[in-house]
Amino acid sequence: MVTRQTLPHLWLISDARNDAGLEAALKRLPRGSGFIYRHYHLEPAERIARFRTLARIARARGIATVLADSALTATEWGAGGIYGAPRALWPRRRHLRLATAHSLREIGEANLLGVDAMLLSPVFPTRSHPGGPSLGPLRFRLLATRSRVPVIALGGMSKHKAKRLEWPHWAAIDGLS
Repeated sequence: MVTRQTLPHLWLISDARNDAGLEAALKRLPRGSGFIYRHYHLEPAERIARFRTLARIARARGIATVLADSALTATEWGAGGIYGAPRALWPRRRHLRLATAHSLREIGEANLLGVDAMLLSPVFPTRSHPGGPSLGPLRFRLLATRSRVPVIALGGMSKHKAKRLEWPHWAAIDGLS
């Protein structure tokens, strides 16, 4: 089981646009990485079937699997963690809880609810929100210092940008697909 102490440094996040390459991307990830399954675009039966296929690959490669859904669904599907807005991760259960954060207010909520880690975004411009504002490295670092838990950088991230940011934990959709 993944804990705050064993939190992966590298996370792949699923999305409609990277779906076709997820099997290959999971096989390229180093052992001990993490995978956040979202796939909000699929109907329920398709979503669980796709999760099972990808989770089987992830587990065989020693990759932690986190589900963007409720703790109940994560338990039913066999996910090791849950991902979402801080309030959606309450009450605490046995799962790893990864909160999304985009502002100081959301960081505060995540701190109060005692999540295990948070994904702070968007660090850089991203295809998920074309033309939308991004935090930039300086604001990202300033906000990250307010977190009581590990912060995972998200938004326009790639291996090159993670190295430039000099941040230990990062996640990507396109940057790892």
